[in-house]
Amino acid sequence: MSGNEPRWTQTWLGGVRAAGVDLGYPGERLGLPEHGSGAVAGWGRRIAGLVIDWMICTWVVVQLVLRMNPAESPWAPVVVFAIQYILLVGFMGQTFGHRLAGIRVAAMDGGSPRLVPVLARTVLLCLAVPALIWDRDHRGLHDRASNTVVVRM
Repeated sequence: MSGNEPRWTQTWLGGVRAAGVDLGYPGERLGLPEHGSGAVAGWGRRIAGLVIDWMICTWVVVQLVLRMNPAESPWAPVVVFAIQYILLVGFMGQTFGHRLAGIRVAAMDGGSPRLVPVLARTVLLCLAVPALIWDRDHRGLHDRASNTVVVRM
């Protein structure tokens, strides 16, 4: 084995990119730009938006709705999260956390997501696991099921 050839483990541990396959940038096969407005949102922005939304929902449960400890009723923040997500994404295309992170949910046809796909997307997002399985365009199973993509504003 010469010094320039990758070790055999580098081709399967590093994925297809390590094997020299060019897959393009996230969103290229969807017709989205590589950078700027309309580009696929990165994981940092998506996680930041989710954390902000989760903090808001937990605060609502603790301070306004139930005046309870979220540890005693762990599903209460999830219910508040689902309600705010359905309402805000369904009617505005983004949550408070999305807005602060500079991202929004878009339908694959370029418009705003419809209410029924947002319902499906929200249920899958609340289950968490579908959001952790994604494709090369950074679309989780919840995005694929609802025919949406999260893009930069």
